[in-house]
Amino acid sequence: MGLSDSENIIYQQVLKHVTDISLNLMAVKVEERPDDFTSWCRELHRLCADKLNYDLLEPEQLPVVKKLQATLEKGVSGNQLKMLRITPWPMFAGFIEEQKDVISLDERLRLLNFFEPLKETPLQELSNLDRLAFIGKHTSDHAPSTYDFDAEFFVSTKTNRLFQQQVEQRASEFADALAHIPLTGEVTLKDYQAFVSAYKAIFALDVDRQPSTEKAPLIPATRLLAMRRPDQFMAMSATKFDVLCSAFGCTRIGNYDFDGYWHEVIATMRTCPWWMAPEPEGDNEQQLWKYRAALVEVFHFADQYSPQSSNYLRLKERIANGNKATSQRSNVARKRTKESAEQIVDHRLQDEELPEFIKNKRDALIESVKNGKSVDEAIKLYQAIFG
Repeated sequence: MGLSDSENIIYQQVLKHVTDISLNLMAVKVEERPDDFTSWCRELHRLCADKLNYDLLEPEQLPVVKKLQATLEKGVSGNQLKMLRITPWPMFAGFIEEQKDVISLDERLRLLNFFEPLKETPLQELSNLDRLAFIGKHTSDHAPSTYDFDAEFFVSTKTNRLFQQQVEQRASEFADALAHIPLTGEVTLKDYQAFVSAYKAIFALDVDRQPSTEKAPLIPATRLLAMRRPDQFMAMSATKFDVLCSAFGCTRIGNYDFDGYWHEVIATMRTCPWWMAPEPEGDNEQQLWKYRAALVEVFHFADQYSPQSSNYLRLKERIANGNKATSQRSNVARKRTKESAEQIVDHRLQDEELPEFIKNKRDALIESVKNGKSVDEAIKLYQAIFG
């Protein structure tokens, strides 16, 4: 299997992590032997998730497995994004259709469709929940019956406290900034620069309207732009910037490089065959076409476990199970007998929707429960590490 320079870098990183768990991997039965690098990364990632015997791993090896999986995901993402530079529209749409289940396509489209009729409504006139969903923050108040999507698809802004505070206090100014981006037709550099100027002016003052030394963050701005014009802009996180810029052959840009976002990322995207393609026929493809820039996100790594990270599905499940039951589980006594811990874990593992690698970690879950964690806390931890 011949490797490009970028693939060889990933491969060497993989070898470094594999060395620490080589004895464990030797016990895994290998049936598929892919002959291309992307498939090879996917298969090794799957083996780590589903076939590795985690009961044989030492605690210090768990972070190694996580780093290995992250490296493999980067390898898959990088190659899939790199192909976008030469991908025609039929292949772009075909990939999305082929991967629709693992990328939660229907849920993503429900999010984009939800805001389609609200684009002409200024941010300050939206309900508080609609506004939070628009800017990328999902809360427990977003009832699944109304918000049947994860509001944090296409980049979450929930950890950017400054941005959240500014939107809460000065929504009308954000609306004025977004108004520089036309709802139809071409978005020009002049339009974008007018938005950036107005957006940065908001952060020149703190929430008390005193002069501020804080810089305007780019990542939340890309979220706003992608929701305003998902045919023209991608919502980007810090890690996705790194992978995308490498794949597109761009100069690496940071969280304050507004010029780089336009001249490196957006300008490169506009040279891609799939983006320049005329609007296709057929309702399904037309919907993908009008959201095509935002949907670049789905070319990052995803697998069968990815949909389970949806905030919408988690909240829906919690409501279905009953908040009272969840509360009772989380307040179980800190110390348990071995028998009670086994009963608790076995009962929870009867859930058919739990991934197989979680079900294979029964003994480890029992040990965690015996040490005071609730079974859901233990499952959440393993999913965070290996999911």
